Amino acid sequence: MPTLTQRFEQEIGGHLYVIEASPIQANRWRAQIARRPGMPSALMPFYGTTADEAATLLVRWLTMAHRGQPQPAP
Repeated sequence: MPTLTQRFEQEIGGHLYVIEASPIQANRWRAQIARRPGMPSALMPFYGTTADEAATLLVRWLTMAHRGQPQPAP
């Protein structure tokens, strides 16, 4: 598979996330939070038939995860 990474930026819960989606086989994409220098990272991939679908599934999960966390006081 040729390397063709698509990047998406999404603000969720007051945090900016950079999501990368890469093809892993025909009609199969993997989306994960982009690794940043000096920042801890965990591989938590989400899969879809397109880059948009895989990224959307990851965004939905992150949105649900932030709903369960208390928001900082203004």
